[in-house]
Amino acid sequence: MLIIANLDTVLPLVLQPLPLGSISAEGWLYDQLQLMSDGLAGHEHDFYLFVSNSSWLGGSSEYSNLNEGFPYWFNGLVPLAYTMGDERLKSQVLDSVNYVLSHQQADGWLGPETNVSTRNLWGRFPFFLGLTQLVEAENGSDVATRVLDAMHKFVELMNSMLENNFLGYVASDTSQIDDQWGRSRCADMILSLQWLYEHDPRNNTDILFNSMNLLFEKSNNWADWYVDGVYIKEDLDTVSAEITNAHYAFEHGVNIGQGYKFGAVTRRFNGDDRLGDSSRTAVNWTLTYHGQPSGVMIADERLSGLSPVRGVELCAVVESIYSLNYLYQALGDASFADNAEMAAYNALPVMLTPNWWAHQYVAQTNQPIAHTFDLSPFYNVDTEGQHFGLAPNYPCCTVNHPQGYPKYISNSYVRYGDNGIAHALLGPTSVKTTTNSGVVVNISVDTHYPFVYELTYTVEASDDFDFYVRVPTWATGSSFFSINGGTHQDMLAESSTSMHRFRLEKGHTTVFYSLTGDIRVADRANDTVSIYHGPILYTIAPGENYTSYSSGYPGAPSEALEYDIYPTSEWALAIDPSTLRYNAPSRGASLPNPIWTLNAPPGSISAIVCEINWSLTKGYAPNPPLLADRKCIGDPIQVDLVPYGSAKLHVAEIPTIKLS
Repeated sequence: MLIIANLDTVLPLVLQPLPLGSISAEGWLYDQLQLMSDGLAGHEHDFYLFVSNSSWLGGSSEYSNLNEGFPYWFNGLVPLAYTMGDERLKSQVLDSVNYVLSHQQADGWLGPETNVSTRNLWGRFPFFLGLTQLVEAENGSDVATRVLDAMHKFVELMNSMLENNFLGYVASDTSQIDDQWGRSRCADMILSLQWLYEHDPRNNTDILFNSMNLLFEKSNNWADWYVDGVYIKEDLDTVSAEITNAHYAFEHGVNIGQGYKFGAVTRRFNGDDRLGDSSRTAVNWTLTYHGQPSGVMIADERLSGLSPVRGVELCAVVESIYSLNYLYQALGDASFADNAEMAAYNALPVMLTPNWWAHQYVAQTNQPIAHTFDLSPFYNVDTEGQHFGLAPNYPCCTVNHPQGYPKYISNSYVRYGDNGIAHALLGPTSVKTTTNSGVVVNISVDTHYPFVYELTYTVEASDDFDFYVRVPTWATGSSFFSINGGTHQDMLAESSTSMHRFRLEKGHTTVFYSLTGDIRVADRANDTVSIYHGPILYTIAPGENYTSYSSGYPGAPSEALEYDIYPTSEWALAIDPSTLRYNAPSRGASLPNPIWTLNAPPGSISAIVCEINWSLTKGYAPNPPLLADRKCIGDPIQVDLVPYGSAKLHVAEIPTIKLS
């Protein structure tokens, strides 16, 4: 589906993002960002060689010839530093960008590569995403002007390279690069080009649109992949290597997470709605045929069907969250926001230690132990990829994971229409901004969401405006709101965005918003179920015994430990779904910090279970036994299922059994 641009502008977003720095984290989300700042994300610049000694900063340490480590880190640290207002982190950002811009090459190239034949555009894509955020946060400053000058100079060079047989983008005799990454992830650079067009086009409008077109022309076009008869809906392990190898760029988990937004991004400059539909299909098919119950794809490097043994990569999680945020803004479909919340409140936190110093490379849906396996069950991840550490399996997630929560937070509020501000991604975040019509608005929220479904907004406005809140699709009809302590009123959500509008008057207003939900049981493969309440996935959680040891990394602080986690209670359990009962959290109680640790989040689901014959194989939990082979060992017992993100050991695709 090659469609060349026929617009001389870009289509508007349904929901418009706000400049970085407009939105602040509160409550438990603030605690998470503080843990990140005090943890690995906030200290990589001090000791982690792929940042501190990156070739981008005059050093010599890179984990691959893609030279992507520093750009990944920069893309995540900018929103972390400026959302927190952390001067130490800001200095890391500004010192780094000062070095890179001071060493911009005479022809405009940004980065360490000096040999024209080995320059690869890909590493610039995440770096530019970081630069656009930095300009927003430093709006009007000398830093912003300098960054914009450098970006335009580079774009002019990039356009000439693309015109010259796609140098740096498509491999050829004159461009000796690994081109699959840039061509699969080109939407990230097109996003930055569109940002320049909308915020600082100068006299480069033609160059900006031409570059978008050329990047699209030679892209790995995701719209051609999400087509019946082409897309592989089966477990890829059952498909011939001849077929899977031919489509590997489309099967790679991180590519998929970034590729979700390809159709929506490219639709903006060519106007073809089929591309927006392809993004809808991308998310739908990925999660239907290759999805974890936590809201992300199963891809331990490559897609692999629906087995709970297989894993998802941390990079794929954070890229998926960012793409889903964008898709909600671009297309306005509420399902994207639901999926973003699901991933942010389940798939992301489960892969980090509570102090944010260690992470997994891949996480399994059924993970009753986290350690070094005897034999890897994954497609292309080693036996250590599932334990928690500084850089298990491969360094990319070490440098890329910091973007997860900061970008989620910075996209949580949006402008909507001429006179509206909307809370798009629910959680404890506040905003100071203006509507498109110029009304100055300050909104703070007191909430323990997603653990408690009540949000109290305090709003100050310089004039009348429309305040919107998203109503999640899981919410029941008994959800309600009240204004200034008045009568309870029913929520009336728009069909597409699922936004409810409050027409608020100038001055001070208090809005109370209460959601109600029910237990939801989702059938999974092999007579198993996954269990939800609100946006939270609930899981069997055996007790956890952490064994820590030094990473051995040169210069690493004492906090940078490796962890193996072993169960201290039984995990091989089958559940009777008819026995589920939700134990609602008490209102008003403060949340512990850190929140994403076992037994810290409030709320649980009790269930009757029994132990079955199901043991570790090669160091991991195999697929659950077939229904006919499930027999109780001993008497049934009651257990409490807990939020998945808090349970580093978990069984979230639970085999079913009927218990009298």
